[in-house]
Amino acid sequence: MSGLLSLLTFLAFTSAAAKPNAGLKTWGRFRKLPYPGDKAFLYDTFPKDFIWAVGTAAYQVEGAFEKDGKGLSIWDTFTRGGNRMATGDVGSDSYHNIRADIRAISQLGVSHYRFSLSWSRIFPNGTRGSHNEIGTNYYRALIKKLKDIRVQPVVTLYHWDLPDHLQQTLGGWSNPEMVGIFKDYADFCFQTFGDDVKYWITIDNPFVVARHGYGTGVVAPGIKNDPDLPFRVGHILLKAHAAVWHLYDRLYRPRQQGQLSMALASHWIKPSRTRLESLRECQCSLDHVLGWFARPLFTDGDYPPCMKERLGSRLPSFTLEERAQVNGTADFFALSHGAALSFQLINESLKFGQQEELDLRMLLYWINAEYDKPPIFVVQSGWYVLGNTKTEDPKHMYYLKRFIAEALKSIIIDGVNVIGYTAWSLIDGFEWHREYGIRRGLYYVDFNTLDMKREPKTSATFYRNVIQRNGFPERPENRPAQGIFPCDFAWGVSANSIQVETTPSQFADPSVYLWNISNNGELMRLEGVTAPPLRRTTHCADYATIRQQVDEIRQVGVNHFHFSLNWSAVVPSGDVAHPNSTLLGYYRCFTRQLLQANVTPVVTLWHHTRQRSSLPPPAGHRQQVAQQEDSRGVCRLCQTLLQRTRGPCEDVDHPE
Repeated sequence: MSGLLSLLTFLAFTSAAAKPNAGLKTWGRFRKLPYPGDKAFLYDTFPKDFIWAVGTAAYQVEGAFEKDGKGLSIWDTFTRGGNRMATGDVGSDSYHNIRADIRAISQLGVSHYRFSLSWSRIFPNGTRGSHNEIGTNYYRALIKKLKDIRVQPVVTLYHWDLPDHLQQTLGGWSNPEMVGIFKDYADFCFQTFGDDVKYWITIDNPFVVARHGYGTGVVAPGIKNDPDLPFRVGHILLKAHAAVWHLYDRLYRPRQQGQLSMALASHWIKPSRTRLESLRECQCSLDHVLGWFARPLFTDGDYPPCMKERLGSRLPSFTLEERAQVNGTADFFALSHGAALSFQLINESLKFGQQEELDLRMLLYWINAEYDKPPIFVVQSGWYVLGNTKTEDPKHMYYLKRFIAEALKSIIIDGVNVIGYTAWSLIDGFEWHREYGIRRGLYYVDFNTLDMKREPKTSATFYRNVIQRNGFPERPENRPAQGIFPCDFAWGVSANSIQVETTPSQFADPSVYLWNISNNGELMRLEGVTAPPLRRTTHCADYATIRQQVDEIRQVGVNHFHFSLNWSAVVPSGDVAHPNSTLLGYYRCFTRQLLQANVTPVVTLWHHTRQRSSLPPPAGHRQQVAQQEDSRGVCRLCQTLLQRTRGPCEDVDHPE
């Protein structure tokens, strides 16, 4: 009778609460916001109880893959097959470097640390009968040390590293028996660690586990060639999560007072056209990635209608009892956002002809609207840099600032209940299918050293400062300044190089042409016919490109124009005694036309970029004494050329 009553309650609740496609309004709402005002940086602070976190995953950083009785995981097996070049056998060796990791966490000043338990380190073959006490004690020690520095653990039960024994004997997550096995593993973890843990993540990114672990084979266990298997796996993952949530809710929540969710990852997508059909395709794209798991958990216990319509019988179905069991089994919305999924593991087929975009703020707003305003904990966010990057990582720092700023706008402007942000990751490690080709850590790890020393990157310093200030408080130097510049203030615009006209002007071309005036109006060159040379010197007005470029500069309204000379073109042989007189004449005309337009030229003799050095061939590098003398010669040559310009003439610009 109680089961029937709960089912009736579920049906009444879902019929009243479900708001299909409520997130569809997101694109229209943001399109109407004032531009560029809405894009301005927001100086403000986060709520006082905001969660600042950093995270790692066990296989990426722990190492010690066979140490102290640990069993093999599917990643230990996967990285030894195919054409893969590296493994996580050592990773960042966090298993032997708890103190170093704790020191880094303490330096950041975070309030929470997200990490995952290695299932095969606790249960080597995946079941309770193989319990490994040494592995369990490792996590006890880690949690204790976190508590000692007043950092709360956020614990993930499963972050992609299934015990290999379960994969070999049962087929892993493709087998429904995994629901009970995962529930028993979770039960042990709640018993053992639960008194010290207030936030639990059951499964990280089930989309990647199902689609790319059991569909494309990009990640472990590397199964592919069955297009329907990912949907069966996703079905089992949802049931396993729900079983664990109900276990915690019934036996552990009354005493431990924790919260539990499943970490869901998503991209963001924008319409290719401003039509309702394009908006619906965007909605469907999000439904196939995020909604696949979020709608059953947060809306009605069932898959999005878009998935059911397009996949048909390929998508498993829930019974009414199963829907009631799955629905509402998330205490908060755990969101992963960034490089692990966005722009890497989203197939074109899932974009439905729309354009993927990097926008955390709009994604947060969509989740808030689509799933009826859940508290959102960003449990993974960040970007990556190339594997050869050391401690200077401005790219990662830029994306961290961008994502944190978007989360702040989401709270202050959009009214979304974002409760926390997790920077990913604490330290460099093994980056799944990208191996060691990229780095995502706030702390640099030299994998070629024995001690695996952790060194803070610029992104770590930035994140620490944000945490200390609880966001981006308005400071005197950030307030808008009003006033006018001095009357003689120089307003300029810059270009690394200018368009040089190398083809002969109409007065230097000896060819004879026929004008096809009665047809298409084109000039047709007569082969073998030339006119006698004109006794005429070249004039600056001969160059049409000069007039065009100067007109464009005048339209901007500046009074200075900065450009660079092409050294290798001015002195192609490297000998200043034999310059390119045609090019010098062009530069002379260009600067004169600028002056006639009341624009002062600012000329750089040599501008180095990573793409080109523009050095003449004899030297190739500026290290030789002879090349230094050539530099002085070119400087004298160009200053003689441009001495009438009256504008600044720089020697060598700084490399970019």
